[in-house]
Amino acid sequence: MKILLANPRGFCAGVNMAIECLDEALRMFGSNIFVYHEIVHNKYVVERFTKQGVTFVDHIAEAPEGSILLYSAHGVSPAVRAEARARRLRTIDATCPLVTKVHLEAIKYANEGYHIILIGHEGHDEVIGTMGEAPASITLVETPEDVQQLSFPAEAKLAYLTQTTLSVEEAGRVIRALRERFTNIVSPPKEDICYATTNRQDAVSTLAPLADLVIVLGSQNSSNSRRLMEIGKTFGKPAYLIDGAHELQHAWFEGVTTVLITAGASAPEVVVQDVIAWLSTNFGAELEEVTTREEHVSFPLPKELRQLKMASL
Repeated sequence: MKILLANPRGFCAGVNMAIECLDEALRMFGSNIFVYHEIVHNKYVVERFTKQGVTFVDHIAEAPEGSILLYSAHGVSPAVRAEARARRLRTIDATCPLVTKVHLEAIKYANEGYHIILIGHEGHDEVIGTMGEAPASITLVETPEDVQQLSFPAEAKLAYLTQTTLSVEEAGRVIRALRERFTNIVSPPKEDICYATTNRQDAVSTLAPLADLVIVLGSQNSSNSRRLMEIGKTFGKPAYLIDGAHELQHAWFEGVTTVLITAGASAPEVVVQDVIAWLSTNFGAELEEVTTREEHVSFPLPKELRQLKMASL
């Protein structure tokens, strides 16, 4: 058996920043730290921080007044920030800068009198946060069929934005439907789908035809990880989204000679290496890493953490 190991894979710059932010906060303040929602959508990462004493909450009211609260990489709405201020929470914003970009675009378009069509998945943390920036001015769509249900007149002043972790192809279909229906619709000069999402999808699209089976490391609630699995399936390959080697099944690999392994942008490298070790032990698999694109992006720690860090010196 041969393993094709996709590169790039795993942590993106935004996830690296958010995790480094929480690690630094633990070093500075100890374990009495709260995080609004999961810091990133990955079971392994969340469990690691939970074991270190971090408390993940789904409601601001769950964080005691005056405590330290991190916002996750997916961003939050102004209403959440206002509630945190009312509880006198010491907040640290670990929102990915690429998500912040979409928030700022939503505010800009709403202030200019546009109605915004947001392409994304209902209920996703990022979508909830973005829609919260201008709830009266944003309508969510997910499919080209949703576009056909929109009731805006042809001359309406419209703009579209996208969730950062969508499939490029999936978003493209919706964008084409929007442009066909509303020929005057506008969009930001640079697309919203993040570089890491695009690069990981491109790697799977390039390598999946060479494999018999695709393994994606990532959690079920990770949007970008699910897209990688779905892309594998579009090539007619069995594709599985798993959190780690403990979910692998021998039956998947009967008659398989080449396995493609990748990881979503919130999945740590340790779970990738565990799967490689499992395949090596059970099938004598040999590894070939294939790089389809180089990545050199990094984001600084949020200013609130840097300021708190300087204040503690």
